Amino acid sequence: ERILPARLRQRAAALRSTTVALTGSPPTVDPGALTLIAEACQSQQRLTFGYRDRDGSTTTRTVEPHRLVHTGRRWYLVARDVDRDAWRTFRADRLDQPKTIGIRFRPLDPPDAAAFVADATTTAPYRYQARVRIHAPAGVVAERFPPSIGVVEAVDADSCLLVTGADNPAVIAMHVAVLGHDFTVLAPPELIDEVGVLARRLGTAHKASSGTPGAGRDYGSAA
Repeated sequence: ERILPARLRQRAAALRSTTVALTGSPPTVDPGALTLIAEACQSQQRLTFGYRDRDGSTTTRTVEPHRLVHTGRRWYLVARDVDRDAWRTFRADRLDQPKTIGIRFRPLDPPDAAAFVADATTTAPYRYQARVRIHAPAGVVAERFPPSIGVVEAVDADSCLLVTGADNPAVIAMHVAVLGHDFTVLAPPELIDEVGVLARRLGTAHKASSGTPGAGRDYGSAA
């Protein structure tokens, strides 16, 4: 940044100081838009923009921006929606022509940006929200469940709590099972049922495979 002109140094500093990293790949959003949003966060100026919802409809939003968060290949803006008087997350790639409107504000009880986005993207959008205690260190599990998929919290040195979501509990059961660690489902009941279904299916497959000629034998490579 030292070789940049003063104005560009300020912009780079604004982007750095108002961005929270969860994990992930480089952003795919227009850098100019990100810089404008970051400056609005830093200077505490209201933003207005068109926002495209999941169904493709667009509404005009006026917000008090708090932080930018990036996870996976997506950027999110955490801001207070002025008209709805509530904190919201906005996907940056769905914002149309963001601009400041010259009105400054004082933040009202802003949330922890990273935790707010993690909750909004890993559990809130889905029909089923799962809580699973996994008997493995949090760092090990986090390598398989990045913040864009689930929230991993250490319980002790040898176990952790995974919070994640999906529209089908069978998907969660399979992802947890392939971790290769013992686990206990705390919620929901539907996930407990799916783990039972998966266990029976694997047990049946094991019995059937054990009776197959040559099963479990290692013949090595041909000479």
